[in-house]
Amino acid sequence: MNLDFGGRIVMVTGGTGALGSAVVDTLVRAGATCHVTCLKSEELARFPFREHPQVRVHTNIDLADERTVDGLYAACAGASPLWASIHIAGGFAMSPIERTAKADFDSLMQSNAASCFLCCREAIKRFAPTGGRIVNVAARPGLMPELGADMVAYTASKAAVAAITQALAAEVAPRGIWVNAVVPSIMDTPANRLAMPDADHSRWAKLDEVAATIAFLASPDNRATRGALVPVYGRA
Repeated sequence: MNLDFGGRIVMVTGGTGALGSAVVDTLVRAGATCHVTCLKSEELARFPFREHPQVRVHTNIDLADERTVDGLYAACAGASPLWASIHIAGGFAMSPIERTAKADFDSLMQSNAASCFLCCREAIKRFAPTGGRIVNVAARPGLMPELGADMVAYTASKAAVAAITQALAAEVAPRGIWVNAVVPSIMDTPANRLAMPDADHSRWAKLDEVAATIAFLASPDNRATRGALVPVYGRA
């Protein structure tokens, strides 16, 4: 399918990371203007689209801060309405429950659940009256908590993302706003290969495959899918 985002404005939080870069690549090829958030300077240094004419990078954005997110989306939409908002930014940590502090739990709930809530809310304020698209990123343990051993806080935060997605999808569907989430298992990224060098990497979902799923859900070609938690597991 040849997606057409020509003339459409899309927010991609965490767009300078591994998955985010693949999503931005897909979107700019389809004609989108992308607003991208970046938290880590090393990601920006290797982000291939940092000077692309269709990309504007916003640095040092705390996506769990209400006022900051409001200002980000106001700057993104400007004089034209936002078409889609894709929420890739988030946090990950794992440790046995005995070594997981409340501060660790709070941090993941802020970086994953609170940021998702705020970005969804501000995007919806800035969609055109005809509607728009939101794509969140949950995680397999968020749907299958039994896979969340040694990462209880992360699992809870991604389960919250899944719940936000489905509740919000029902709320805003009458306004022509489709809200969905992709649900990755392990993705084939350099960081994951480094962390798990002996794993069978061929079974992991490839970044361009996950990006293609996200781009379709965010596109005007998606005329019917809403409230979905779409597995992107590969063969993992």
